[in-house]
Amino acid sequence: MSLQYFDTESMTARGLTSVVAADRVLHVLAVLAQHGQPMSAAELMEATGLARSTLYRQLARLKLWGFVLESSGHYAPGPLSLQLALGFDMASHLVHHARPDMQALARQSHESVGLVVAVNDSVVCLDMVDSTQALRCSFEKGRSVPLRAGASAKCLLAHVAPATRNAILDLHYGAGTAERQAALTELEGIAKAGYAVSSGEVDAGVWGVSVPVFGSPRQAAGAITLMAPILRAQGQEAALTGMAVVAAARISRQLTPP
Repeated sequence: MSLQYFDTESMTARGLTSVVAADRVLHVLAVLAQHGQPMSAAELMEATGLARSTLYRQLARLKLWGFVLESSGHYAPGPLSLQLALGFDMASHLVHHARPDMQALARQSHESVGLVVAVNDSVVCLDMVDSTQALRCSFEKGRSVPLRAGASAKCLLAHVAPATRNAILDLHYGAGTAERQAALTELEGIAKAGYAVSSGEVDAGVWGVSVPVFGSPRQAAGAITLMAPILRAQGQEAALTGMAVVAAARISRQLTPP
């Protein structure tokens, strides 16, 4: 399975906020989906950069097709968006093959395990198996965070095509900066090691290790991330990392054609 990670042609100096006219309606829908709660027109205008009249035209089209619902002046994904999500859950090749080994890893480690992919300049959680312990870390299914900090982001970014990685680094750090070179050096180390580790970079008190899963020998389809409270992970980092590496290898064997 090959996932589209990043469309470098759609990037501008202002990042991904400037989109061509044909993509405006999809941009509005993507903002609503990623926000996680209903948004007002003013919030949507700020998030999308669209003029009020343009925004209302896009919302009208989305409402007509059932992708968006309006209630008390606020907008949220509609029933057709839910049907797409359910269809994705049932049909996703990646989720289908990854879940058994994610469940096994969660049982073995007693910690939470997420399946993540890179979409444009964000990390998106496709699936989550929560720890059964009362104190646990959970990266909510459907949540997205910037493709920059944390084990998941760095693991994914280290394993995308060089042109894609370079475009994202330019976006985050600026071309030719010392910060960009430091980030690139770190990513090259992660690619060589085969996994990324972070501690408290995205969520305070959370340790995580992320390992790529491959749909072909050279194409990463996503990554699995094992996460645990820092206090519980202390002294267990090597063991937890080894468990995650083995689980990712098993998933990759399931995804890779014979």
